[in-house]
Amino acid sequence: MKSVLIDLTGMRFGRLVVLERAEDHIYPSGKHRPRWKCKCDCGKEIITNGNYLKNGDTKSCGCAHHDMLVKRNYKHGISDRHPIYVIWCHMKERCYRERCEGYKYYGGRGITVCDLWKNDFKSFYDWSIDNGWAPKLSIDRIDNNGPYSPENCRWVDRITQMNNTRANVIVEFKGEKHTIAEWARLKNISYSALKQRIVNYKWDIERALTTPTREAL
Repeated sequence: MKSVLIDLTGMRFGRLVVLERAEDHIYPSGKHRPRWKCKCDCGKEIITNGNYLKNGDTKSCGCAHHDMLVKRNYKHGISDRHPIYVIWCHMKERCYRERCEGYKYYGGRGITVCDLWKNDFKSFYDWSIDNGWAPKLSIDRIDNNGPYSPENCRWVDRITQMNNTRANVIVEFKGEKHTIAEWARLKNISYSALKQRIVNYKWDIERALTTPTREAL
C-alpha cells in the first residue's frame, strides 16, 4: 500500500519552519524521497529530507550545533579559533584519533596527553600562557618518547625544535610533527631535496613542503 505524503508546509521542527516542497531526492534504484525547503530561525534556508525533520535528525541549518560548540568553547572566555585551542585539538588528535595522518608517529607509538590537559583545555591554556606561548612558537616534548604534560613540554621556536630529535629532525607544519624523512614520504618529495631546503637553505617550513621538487633545487 502506497503511503500518503503529509504536507509539512508551515510546520516547525526545532529551529526550522517548512516553506514549501522541494525537488525529491531520487536514489539509483528509482525510489523517490520527499524533500522540503525550510527557513531556519537564523535566516538561512536549507533543503532537507522530510524523514530527517520528522525523526528529529535535522533541527536547524547547522547553527544549533555551531552554537553548542561556541557555548562549550567559550565557557572559559576562549574562542575555538584561538591558536592554543587549535594546537590542543591537534595534540589530542595525534595521540588518540587513529584516522589522523600523524597518529602512527604519536598515539601509535604510545605517546599520550596527560589527564590534566586531555580533559581540561583551560589547564592547557593557562600553562601555555604561563610558560611563554607566542604565536610563532610550537609545543615541543623535551623527551620525544614521553607524554604531552607540563613536566615534559615547552614552547620553542623552529630551530630549537629541529634540534630536539628522536632519530631525525622533527618538523612541525599546520599542527603536525614528523621527521624530515616522514614528511618526504607524505609530500612525495625526495629526502635529500627536503633536507637541503630545511637544514641547508633554511627555507621556511611551508615553502619547503609545498614547493614542487622540479622548481626548488
